[in-house]
Amino acid sequence: MPELRQNFFTKERVILATERAKRPEELATRRPVKNTPPFLDSCVFCPGHEDKTPPEVLRLPSEGRAGWQVRVVPNKFGALARDAKPGRTIRRSHRSMNGFGVHDVIIDTPDHSQITAFMPEAHLANVLHVYKSRYDELSHDPRIAHITIFKNHGLEGGASLEHPHSQLVATPVISNQVRDRFEEALRHYDEFGECMFCEAVQQELEDPQRIVLSTEHFVALEPFASPTPFCTHIYPRRHMASFGGDLYT
Repeated sequence: MPELRQNFFTKERVILATERAKRPEELATRRPVKNTPPFLDSCVFCPGHEDKTPPEVLRLPSEGRAGWQVRVVPNKFGALARDAKPGRTIRRSHRSMNGFGVHDVIIDTPDHSQITAFMPEAHLANVLHVYKSRYDELSHDPRIAHITIFKNHGLEGGASLEHPHSQLVATPVISNQVRDRFEEALRHYDEFGECMFCEAVQQELEDPQRIVLSTEHFVALEPFASPTPFCTHIYPRRHMASFGGDLYT
């Protein structure tokens, strides 16, 4: 029987129709195995081609030898311009802003064949540290209101280049999708005196059928009203330590 479930964070309704779900084997796309080399001479992100990208804004050097582990460069075809001056134009119902913002590319690894799922943990930690370093630096810019870091994997996921990379977009505005969650969280706290996200995670831990993984530091779960299939949320436990109940068990 289909259900109309309510997203606890946005109050939107999501249709769950399990009768329409595909079998797990139908979700897999069968493709011939492709042997990807660790270096490709035509790839602008591979080592030795640093002059083919815009000047880097951050580099994590290799330990004990020349080269790099992670690089951050401006997106050559950026959606926003960091040199633009923030400004608004209002002509009755026609409202716009100058396209100020930052659009970076994080080159995750010098290895062209590497993918996130198979990266050594130490290297993946380095990538996350670079994410945070760049995020923290841009957060100090008073013109920046919101920063999004995302990764497309494969052509079906929107990746235009094969070499492993992520992207960062910093904008002078906060999207309605994020703003709505802030407002719902504030309303929930005003009414119940508790963190909306902590409450949701606590309920999922008590009924763990949607828990993907629970560790000392993180909880990964599938939301009760997922907007899309495989919409996995990851919550850090340290931000929930003050919530009533022991989340560390």
